[in-house]
Amino acid sequence: MFTRILEFDVFNRSKLEFLNYIDKFSKVNIVSGNPEILYNGLNDSRLLKSFTSKSTVIIPDGLGTVLASRIVRPPVKEKIAGIEVMEALIEKCSEERNPIYLLGARQNILEDCIKNLKSKYPNLNIAGSHNGYFNLDECEDIIQNIKESGAHILFVAMGAPRQDIFIVENMDRLPCRVYMGVGGSFDVFSGKTKRAPAWMIKSGLEWLYRVFKEPWRIKRLSSIPKFLLKVIVYSKKFN
Repeated sequence: MFTRILEFDVFNRSKLEFLNYIDKFSKVNIVSGNPEILYNGLNDSRLLKSFTSKSTVIIPDGLGTVLASRIVRPPVKEKIAGIEVMEALIEKCSEERNPIYLLGARQNILEDCIKNLKSKYPNLNIAGSHNGYFNLDECEDIIQNIKESGAHILFVAMGAPRQDIFIVENMDRLPCRVYMGVGGSFDVFSGKTKRAPAWMIKSGLEWLYRVFKEPWRIKRLSSIPKFLLKVIVYSKKFN
């Protein structure tokens, strides 16, 4: 069910199987395991401890992670995009009337995201929200607001590693059942950013589309060769 990539157990089944799998958890942190996030995990003891805990499930989100799985074997069954998992969870919450909380992005992006989600899912209960512009060390009011919201799922869209650190530091203090860092997903749901065409997503080229649309992302690509090099060295050492 998992492929071991360096220190991490990465889920190795379909998206549908993943959604069924997390139902067994009383509390779970879903990590979209692209190379940048996993590389951050290798270099931060807090993240490493969280990403390797029994309450965390890492999905293979990103071509680099898929390639890494082919090096170490067994290769993952498919890439599982975090934004697709997020939407599947939102759809399920809408059907089951489970409340969600949205944390992150700029205020105008957050408001447009909420408006569009409510339009698409009329039964969705967005129990609370807050933008991502606050001090992680001074956010007791936000923690209290999340607690009082009764949210079943907390989606955190503050980019890596900030969103992951927030979840790591506060997951044990909050009653939500599912926690998920979702990067720029609020931008997509708000309409500010569009996902790549379907053929690029299927071909594993979504990253190229995102860099073309947002050139600043090119700096973040440096983690991919660093991550893959570690995987190759590790593979040769132990195989």
